[in-house]
Amino acid sequence: MAFEPRIVAFACNWCSYAGADLAGVSRLQYPPNIRTIRVMCSGRISPGLILKAFEKGADGVFVSGCHIGDCHYSFGNRRAEHQVEKARKLISLLGIEPERLKLEWISATEGEKFASSVTEFVERIRKLGRSPIKSES
Repeated sequence: MAFEPRIVAFACNWCSYAGADLAGVSRLQYPPNIRTIRVMCSGRISPGLILKAFEKGADGVFVSGCHIGDCHYSFGNRRAEHQVEKARKLISLLGIEPERLKLEWISATEGEKFASSVTEFVERIRKLGRSPIKSES
């Protein structure tokens, strides 16, 4: 049986989640490996939340938010950049390839960008193989 990665996607309520919804209603094709979690702002994603996703069996984590300058909460996407960079350093220390974590800016009108970004990310994770962290569940 071929390896099918498990991807957790954290998507901003105001932009990225709407972009994912647009991809769906537009019937754009992308792999079903993504489990999307809506968050009010990408700036609310902490390194701990990203680490928990890996601990629970994710092979990759995709964080998406509003474009820089378009954040509903003014500076949330800037905070997300810092949080994801902290998480990238932590996962590297734990032996998880930093390429397993992706941050992407996707607006509500970019359904095609959402579909292509997650498709590319799933392919990247397929090439990397299973996460070195074993799931407890």
